[in-house]
Amino acid sequence: MLRLLIDENFNHRILRGLTRRCPSLDFVLAEQAGLKQADDRDVLTWAARENRVILTHDIKTLVPDAKRLILSGESMVGVILVPYRMNIGRAVNDLEILIECLDQSDLRNQINYLPL
Repeated sequence: MLRLLIDENFNHRILRGLTRRCPSLDFVLAEQAGLKQADDRDVLTWAARENRVILTHDIKTLVPDAKRLILSGESMVGVILVPYRMNIGRAVNDLEILIECLDQSDLRNQINYLPL
């Protein structure tokens, strides 16, 4: 099962649905990790240090920073991007599949976009 860092502005309705489906979900909220309003580079660094895949809606800044890390040869733990306008039920279904079927190493240096 994936270990997740939930980005600061991630939709908590999706997170609630996901925790209902996956009661043992291993996640940390960015705020709990002291990453409230943190620079995306700091979020990526923290996630790498803690070996947590980032779950985000942030395509504008976090994804480009993640791509820069990959291109520079630095390790990036992985990002799952859920579009803001994605249906909540579909997002929960797709995330459940990823979380249950993949492990951390499957997502290393990858940016995964939903829907599947």
